[in-house]
Amino acid sequence: MVGPIVKIDPASVPQRPNIHYLGQQGYDDLPAFISGWDVCLLPFALNESTKFISPTKTLEYMACGRPSVSTRIRDVVEPYGHVVPIHDDAEGFVQACEAALARSPREQAEHAEALAAIIARTSWDATATAMAELIADAEAAKDGDDALPDAASAAAVPETRATAGTAAVAG
Repeated sequence: MVGPIVKIDPASVPQRPNIHYLGQQGYDDLPAFISGWDVCLLPFALNESTKFISPTKTLEYMACGRPSVSTRIRDVVEPYGHVVPIHDDAEGFVQACEAALARSPREQAEHAEALAAIIARTSWDATATAMAELIADAEAAKDGDDALPDAASAAAVPETRATAGTAAVAG
């Protein structure tokens, strides 16, 4: 497991011979880690500290084309639950990993295409373009009789984030 263990007791995490906790790692090292993973994990504890987190590693995993499995984190479930299996129990988590590993080459390609489509909509370029359009609309509305963009339009701005905390299953 790569990334910090925070806001939970480190003694409460699973201890097995094939699980290694490597702590926070630098961004430059992440490609080497991810290249050895078959399934990426987002095993967040479900508590008050994680109730409103928005894990950027979800998009990072998608950008790598790797399947992911997550616990029920709102900002994973709502936008990505159709491509990221969500399981809060160990058995469901394992089954989702096994299902990802059992995909046919065609299913793997289809999943990779779905991930790439999401990433294409969440690039910094797309975010900058959408923000520039919202700003231009607001400036035009200020100068004319047009109404300001509504909250739904503003909420449509794609998200892009980056962190170096990650976890995965290696096959």
